[in-house]
Amino acid sequence: MLYINVLLALMIIVSFLGAIVLHELGHVLVAAWLGDHTAQAEGRQTLSLSAHLDPVGTLMCVLLAFQPILGVGFGWGKPVKPDPWKMRVGANAGVLIVAWGGMLFSLLIGLLVSVLIRFIAPYMMQNVILTHILQLILVFAIVNISLTLFNLLPIYPLDGYQIVYALLPSRQAAQFARSAPYGPFIILALFFFLPFLARLAGLGGFPLFELPSYILLGAQSLVSLALGPTHFANNFLFVSILYGQH
Repeated sequence: MLYINVLLALMIIVSFLGAIVLHELGHVLVAAWLGDHTAQAEGRQTLSLSAHLDPVGTLMCVLLAFQPILGVGFGWGKPVKPDPWKMRVGANAGVLIVAWGGMLFSLLIGLLVSVLIRFIAPYMMQNVILTHILQLILVFAIVNISLTLFNLLPIYPLDGYQIVYALLPSRQAAQFARSAPYGPFIILALFFFLPFLARLAGLGGFPLFELPSYILLGAQSLVSLALGPTHFANNFLFVSILYGQH
């Protein structure tokens, strides 16, 4: 029987809103560190949601968070567009570093929050309210790492697209750039429409239709590693706290 964990879905969306702001801010700070202050001039060096949210990317997160059985949390924000020629490390190297900067910033946040959970978990399982707060913190860690893994895909407007574009020779890069206008539609198809249709047709086990689950599993695995060999990390408590089965 299909069901939607509404509380978990809301936690995923709240976590995504915070994580995507920090992710995009990471791009802005790395670009400024490299000498390009274009994003700062555009008002992107801020924690304001309105400066960083992309409507379609946020919609995708909401759709995936409220999907039946298992909600996942990732989407994309408004791309930071640095000026490659203002970077002191060179154009291509600058684009690569800025692209990796946001992803590594999200990964670092997710891992640091996971380490924090390792120490506070024993003290936050005393009552229902504290357990829900712990669940939210755990979801926030997983969403940040999920953003990193999701952004490895070479599809516009994800960071993986910028990485591939910067690495390709000029002619191939120009050809690759032709895919950019279709990027958001490709992502929605791969992560929402095709998996939805596959479930209706009974093809849910096909790997191409399970990309959201693979990203979530990868993020959960990294969180478990950061938690360390603790009782909380390696038994049913991890799952029960994450999905509210306590």
